[in-house]
Amino acid sequence: MTVEYRGEKFSGYNKPKASAKGTKSHVVLIKDDGKDRMIRFGEKGAKGSPDGTARNKAWKARHAKNIAKGKTSAAYWANKVKW
Repeated sequence: MTVEYRGEKFSGYNKPKASAKGTKSHVVLIKDDGKDRMIRFGEKGAKGSPDGTARNKAWKARHAKNIAKGKTSAAYWANKVKW
C-alpha cells in the first residue's frame, strides 16, 4: 500500500523513511484523529548511540517528556529510529 501526501510517497502509515527534502533526516506519515499528518524528525548527520551509553541516556532523559507524548511527537520517532 503506497500513500501519497504533499508530494511525498510513503510505504504506509507509521513507517519512517529517510527524508530527501528539508533540514531533517527522516519523515513519517501518521493518522492523527482521522487526518493524515507528516512529521519530520532527526538532525541530518547526527548519529545515535548504542543503548546504555552515557550519550544515549542523556538524550533520552533530555527528551523524555516529548517522547512520552506518543506518535504525534518528533522526539518519539527520533527515539524509535535514531536512538
